Amino acid sequence: MNDEQALEKLENAKHQVIDAIAETMDLYAVPPAAGRLYAIMQFEEQMNLDEMQEVMGMSKPSMSTSVRKLQEIDMMKKTFQRGSRKHSYIAEKNYFNTFISYFCHMWDREAKMNLTAIREAEFELDQIFEEGEVSEETLAKTRELYTQIEASKKYYRWLERLSASVRSREIFKYVPHELEDTEN
Repeated sequence: MNDEQALEKLENAKHQVIDAIAETMDLYAVPPAAGRLYAIMQFEEQMNLDEMQEVMGMSKPSMSTSVRKLQEIDMMKKTFQRGSRKHSYIAEKNYFNTFISYFCHMWDREAKMNLTAIREAEFELDQIFEEGEVSEETLAKTRELYTQIEASKKYYRWLERLSASVRSREIFKYVPHELEDTEN
């Protein structure tokens, strides 16, 4: 095999990985174009918007939107180059950091939103109990709903603990991220 053939195989291997990363970025609610950009950036030190635009063949506004989305979920960071007025960007290449940042943010959001809604709902339900001038049927429905939402708190508290254990990396005690490589 000569260098030309080897370089072609190298590019093919790189594109296989880029395609797979780009395809799975929907898991992180990343649009396809931003997913493809993130995948390409895995193999680049840094790029500015013009370079990204050239590689991706996208308009500058579309490119800016993709970059902004990736920055929002901590998959890309802005860097400054001395002597250049253009901003450069680097992709987060540690997949554990990406996972932790994104999923902890989403889990925290879910728990907070739902626990807030539960508190507000319980306040409403408490008013029904305190009124005393409602039918037994209405009280039974109120108790049933109260019991149901009270039980859901267990899940949201668990989700908060899960998020905290992932954010603190304590989870890696139970699910190590570095195992002996016994198979591919």
